Amino acid sequence: MTDLIQRRRDGHVEIWTLDRADRLNAMPDLQDGEAFAAACEAVNADMGVRCVVLTGSGRAFSAGGDLRAMKDRRDLFAGSGAEIRERYRRVVHRIVRSLYGLEVPLVTAINGPAMGLGCDVAGLGDVKIASAHAVFGVPFLKLGIVPGDGGAWLMPRHVGYARAAELLFTGRSIDAETAERWGLVNRVVPHDRLMVEAMDTAGQIAAQAPHALRMAKALLRQGRDVTFDQMLEMTAAMQALAHLTDDHAEGASAALDKRTPGFEGR
Repeated sequence: MTDLIQRRRDGHVEIWTLDRADRLNAMPDLQDGEAFAAACEAVNADMGVRCVVLTGSGRAFSAGGDLRAMKDRRDLFAGSGAEIRERYRRVVHRIVRSLYGLEVPLVTAINGPAMGLGCDVAGLGDVKIASAHAVFGVPFLKLGIVPGDGGAWLMPRHVGYARAAELLFTGRSIDAETAERWGLVNRVVPHDRLMVEAMDTAGQIAAQAPHALRMAKALLRQGRDVTFDQMLEMTAAMQALAHLTDDHAEGASAALDKRTPGFEGR
């Protein structure tokens, strides 16, 4: 087992790289839930971070679960049904809950195959940029299992029920161009331009006022599940807070002066 996430900082952007290229960035190993939780909690607590870019090392984004471990019924898949259920809750669910709860925008730079859990992790990006080499699939049924990572909730929200059903029930994979057409990714770029495009997008995001940026992400996420009236109440409360920040004063002044604002997170 190796540490899954390699982290580095570039200004207000953190770059996370899945670092198991020899295993096509398979996950999860038993420690991976804690790795994602720790990384997300560190970012949430650091107002200096305004965006995260997540990509894979080598030729895959992530091939998802370790098939040999599944076959041998070891690690995550060892023991009784009750034990496996508990590991899914503590490891797999911790990964997706942590990413879903990331307070800053997440850009996923999908450099190659994203399968199973890897596909659902890629889909948790707020902005999803795919290499032309990327391939997407949720082949759980081909393995005689179901999406254990919340994918049956996530995928219909990305591509709609009918397309999510087709992907899940057939187990077939789709290429990057189809993923873009279906709305699973924002855009497809040449492979050698992937990180350039991802970092350019992250830079544009990181240029925004950090408190307002985090509140805007919270509104988008919660807007999936609340009524319009509830959203209006949340918006009024957050907007009141935003109006009292120094960054709002700076933004208004910069707009009047026709200059680029310099937001400081105050």
